[in-house]
Amino acid sequence: MLRKSLLTLAGIAAAATGWTVAHAEISADQIARLGNELTPLGAIRAGNDAGTIPAWEGGIKSPAEAGFPDFRAGGHHPDPFASDQPLYTINAANMGEHDAVLTDGHKALLKAYPDYFMNVYPTRRSAAVPQRIYDATKRVAGTAQLIAGDNGVTNAINGIPFPIPSNGVQAIWNHILRYRADMAERTIGQAAVTRDGSYTLVKFTDNYMGLYGLEGVTEADLDNVILYFKQRVIAPARLAGELLLVHETMDQNKENRRAWIYNPGQRRVRRAPNVAFDFPRTASDGSATSDQFDMYNGSPERYSWTLVGKQEMLVPYNSYKLHSNSLKYTDILKPLFVNPEHARYELHRVWVVDADLKEGTRHIYKKRRFYIDEDSWQVLAVDCYDNRDELWRVQEGHVINYYDVPTLWSTLEVTTDLQSGRYLAIGLNNEERTTYDFNVTLSKDDFSVASLRRAGTR
Repeated sequence: MLRKSLLTLAGIAAAATGWTVAHAEISADQIARLGNELTPLGAIRAGNDAGTIPAWEGGIKSPAEAGFPDFRAGGHHPDPFASDQPLYTINAANMGEHDAVLTDGHKALLKAYPDYFMNVYPTRRSAAVPQRIYDATKRVAGTAQLIAGDNGVTNAINGIPFPIPSNGVQAIWNHILRYRADMAERTIGQAAVTRDGSYTLVKFTDNYMGLYGLEGVTEADLDNVILYFKQRVIAPARLAGELLLVHETMDQNKENRRAWIYNPGQRRVRRAPNVAFDFPRTASDGSATSDQFDMYNGSPERYSWTLVGKQEMLVPYNSYKLHSNSLKYTDILKPLFVNPEHARYELHRVWVVDADLKEGTRHIYKKRRFYIDEDSWQVLAVDCYDNRDELWRVQEGHVINYYDVPTLWSTLEVTTDLQSGRYLAIGLNNEERTTYDFNVTLSKDDFSVASLRRAGTR
């Protein structure tokens, strides 16, 4: 059962920070707090009273600040916190001592699997984005508005639209519109791991262009598109050549997501309006839905969103071990769950947001609880419930600061199915020559339907 104590957290958070949760618009006084007692993205700058969460001091803004001035873009990012040792380890025997800071998903994993554990490290508030994103956030904080039905955002560009959120859907739009990078290309692996630990590695090449965050772009320039995404399956041979193209829209009342698929067997491109919501993810063996990619994406229209409040929670963070090229995929992918020896958990303040399926709509998840990082607006964990109100799947976004941008983004996303004993892991790049290439040059033409046809015939 979800903890009833969380229901009061919105009021507690508002009282503690002076924020209002009653009005959609924020005052000039509140905006003035951004970059002062609040961080430029709206987090509490100070640490907590217990000293277990430090103050935010700007995060890591460059390879030099990370301690690696010679880092070359596209490589595996060395760990700035490699010398850290676990403060303590949580397992099934002592989890009761840490009940207040464990998500329901992590509690369920600890109860279900006796060999599962969580190594908890010192909290490092490493999150950072370029200064222009901070500047834009302060600029749009007083103008951004939800459109009718909360199915889009207007009067905002570049920045986090609602750095001081007054409701749950504002918080989820902050995640959707957060800055990742201008452009990126990556080659990654995905594994749908069975109960006995077996899997077939599926490899993708992904291209990303974040129009909403591009320097100099205006809202009119977007043409209602906030990002482009193209994915090509390159292995195994039986799937190689499949292509997915997505144009994510800003006003989803005006136009839903545009999506196309190229099927190499049919040698043709077709529209794919079903690539959304609970449609199965590419080559996932039904282990995750389309809207679980990037922890959550797409229209929020099928859920009612509640801002429960802010809470200190143990979440995956600074997961440089899982990003390291010193590990093989077999070191990470074990039966039932990802090898916990290589995962890192830290105590962070997160916004807790509940999503309840609206009457008359459908989704395989009746309820979801999101844990959103206050420093970056990245979703770090999600508890997913089935139609019987039972916890079904647990999502984790193991993030790092890609300090060459800088941006906080996942290096590995894991969706663990408590009912089947299977899990899906995507983002594996340990055995790849490169990770994210943030210096790639892409244009809108690279994400046209014509480009999809050209790529399919190569």
